[in-house]
Amino acid sequence: MATSEADKQAVRLAAIGDMHITRQSQGVLQPILSPLNEQAEALLLCGDLTDYGTAEEAQVLVRELSVLRIPVVAVLGNHDHESGEAAQVSRILSDAGVRVLDGEACEIHGIGFAGVKGFSGGFGPATLGAWGEAATKQFVQEAINEAMKLESALARLRTRRRVALLHYAPIRGTVEGEPEQIFSFLGTSRLEEPLNRYPIDAIFHGHAHRGTLQGQTSKGVPVYNVAMPLLRRAFPDQPPVRIIELPAELEEPPATNNAAASAGTRQPVSVQGLSTPRPS
Repeated sequence: MATSEADKQAVRLAAIGDMHITRQSQGVLQPILSPLNEQAEALLLCGDLTDYGTAEEAQVLVRELSVLRIPVVAVLGNHDHESGEAAQVSRILSDAGVRVLDGEACEIHGIGFAGVKGFSGGFGPATLGAWGEAATKQFVQEAINEAMKLESALARLRTRRRVALLHYAPIRGTVEGEPEQIFSFLGTSRLEEPLNRYPIDAIFHGHAHRGTLQGQTSKGVPVYNVAMPLLRRAFPDQPPVRIIELPAELEEPPATNNAAASAGTRQPVSVQGLSTPRPS
């Protein structure tokens, strides 16, 4: 007997980022993605889907994704903007059925997803301020704009379970392992601010290839770094995909302005042998 959405006790989310697909990548991802049809209910792509952000690379990626029968949600990364064809890359993916989020929200299997690329700028006391030259103010404003888009997307969610999808890191914890000199280019605390104002169950990002697999926001929400190079090093004997099981909730969703209720009492759990990762 088929299980209805209401009867599901958990939903498994597969997540990966930083695949950096090139013109020569045909056939590289299909063996990794095909098993996900049986292992997960949805796939999350956390940016840097292509290497130079060209339409040709996006077409290769679409062919790789064609083996999937599960929904795919994505955000773009900085590499996807490199050639000035980000809008075309997004359109190619959308035409293939991928839900590309850039300040938007969507719902899959009763879970709400809010997505944005994000931006850099540093963390905590080291966050760059909008002071001085116009170029510095413009840089900071870009981070603020991305944080505002994320907040707008989060505000639209009305589901019991809520997930945020980014490319840049919202916390310092998951970029640790990278050279400290480049931390400010890997993400910004400005992205954490809206995440702390809305109920969130899990946050996924990429970008930090040598970062840390998992951290948490100041409100205790788990943050997963799913950059493919990091997953390959952490799990050399497994496919470089993180699979997280998000337990279902039977009670009504918490109020959207109650950040303290962000993850409830049932935390996402790592599955598929990923619950005891090796140090990255």
